[in-house]
Amino acid sequence: MSTFDIGQPFLQDLLKEIGSGKIQLPDFQRGWVWNDDRIRSLIASISRDFPIGSVLTLKARDTDICFKTRLVAGVNATDVHREPDTLILDGQQRLTALFQTLMSKNGVSTRNAQGRTRRLYYYLDMKACLGNETEREEAVVSCGKDHRLQVLTSNGKAETIDLSSTQDQYEKHMFPVHKIFDSSDWKQGYIQHWNQDAEKITSLFKFDTEIIQRFNQYEVPIIELSGASKEAVCLVFEKVNTGGITLTVFELLTASLAAENFQLRDDWELRKKCLREHKGLRKLDGINFLQALTLIDTKNLNAAVSCKRKEILELDRKRYEEWADQIEVGFLKAARFLHRQKVFNAKDVPYSAQLVPLAAILTDLGNRSETEEVQQKIARWYWCGVLGEMYAGATDTQSARDFSEVTTWIKEGGKEPTTIREANFQKKRLSELRTRGSALYKGIHALMMHDGGACDFRTGIPIDEKVFFADRIDIHHIFPRAWCQREGIDRNIYNSIINKTAISARTNQMIGGRAPSEYLPRVEGTAGIDEDEMDKRLAGHLISADALRDDDFLSFFEAREEALFRVIQKAMGKI
Repeated sequence: MSTFDIGQPFLQDLLKEIGSGKIQLPDFQRGWVWNDDRIRSLIASISRDFPIGSVLTLKARDTDICFKTRLVAGVNATDVHREPDTLILDGQQRLTALFQTLMSKNGVSTRNAQGRTRRLYYYLDMKACLGNETEREEAVVSCGKDHRLQVLTSNGKAETIDLSSTQDQYEKHMFPVHKIFDSSDWKQGYIQHWNQDAEKITSLFKFDTEIIQRFNQYEVPIIELSGASKEAVCLVFEKVNTGGITLTVFELLTASLAAENFQLRDDWELRKKCLREHKGLRKLDGINFLQALTLIDTKNLNAAVSCKRKEILELDRKRYEEWADQIEVGFLKAARFLHRQKVFNAKDVPYSAQLVPLAAILTDLGNRSETEEVQQKIARWYWCGVLGEMYAGATDTQSARDFSEVTTWIKEGGKEPTTIREANFQKKRLSELRTRGSALYKGIHALMMHDGGACDFRTGIPIDEKVFFADRIDIHHIFPRAWCQREGIDRNIYNSIINKTAISARTNQMIGGRAPSEYLPRVEGTAGIDEDEMDKRLAGHLISADALRDDDFLSFFEAREEALFRVIQKAMGKI
């Protein structure tokens, strides 16, 4: 059985239904954003009987979906005395532009190139419209609220014309676009203004036939969905709305919960402000929050654990409010967990998607998650997910599986989660990691600080959150780039993570492009330490002090590659 109908109503009838409130917008639709050029192009297309694309709607009364709705921008609320029968899913921008242009006397609210709002009024240059049709867009003109328009005369000079009165419009042969569907009085006035001039009457008749009647007879293809689920509406909207702002599951659920008198966006903004005080959570968004909440919700409903679109859209106000506070605490615990793993900044989080099951796991375990044994298990799962690149692809299924298996493993024992059992890391990957945008690169960067208790070469202070930001800790070359280039070492080798470690900005400046045998004594002298103390600090970075002092890049590289691999295997529980 088909879930859609196809119709082709007259444009005038469609706009009248918008004006009466019979057709409205679901509240997840964003605001109207068109500019003058696009509006003029749209009017020109209809005046030439060109297609402007189909409109996708949802039959509001034939579905169990309940959305908060709103009127199309420009509709006078006092003219609306009914609930909508139809909701616009795709075509809002075109229909809003046409309603304000053709049906409203109050002008059209547009935005200029600087994003500033301005109100414009549109006219059709009658003489230009009856001229060369390839220049039709030039026949559609706009002016501000003063109704003054700048035009070029036949000799190329600029002239300002005033269209504020109908007499001025008659004199300049400028037809107001908002009179298209109610043009009788204007046309009669035009004829009287020109004293029944036969030439002017002929011209007006031709304009009426070739332009005005095209608008009156213009039909708009409508595809109307009926009986569609929330998931289907969301999916369809994403597919068709490529020219606008993409609808997300968060937007759709926001509209759904608004019908239950709950403002999801306002609730999330308050929670986001609290969560993003933690730098590691600053990329967390509303969808991540809903995904984690849905994992907990589906588990406690004894349903198949999931955080996919369908399950998120089934949330109602009661179920959301039941878990929202607890999930917020879960994400705060996740931020503290990241700190313990030496991940302090959102840009250094290997996989943001992994925070979803992590927060859900910590929420489900409650106080139990704070014990050392449980923390070690969670850390092992986390590092297997990162170093095994388990979140590199689609994450919905991975998140649901991890949440179920990790919580069961911790609470009931038994076999290890699939992520732990299947995660694998090949040593050769280390020499391939060269850019900090890589999730593996970020993970190993944090692991180096975490496992060895790394401290800055110069200060000897262990790297925690305060030191990380105060000293501008970042990942830098151990054998400096300039030195490696002078020695002819392959850039792919010296730029790999094996030749990188966490160093403060000040220390990195001291290192400069010098050989290690030169910069180590310099750092020792500044820090007031001997070689033995410096060797201990280097060991915390998994660096062979002897190879470094001898400027022996190859020996250093081989030893550190092996040391890093052992640390990775240890974090994954593979040794």
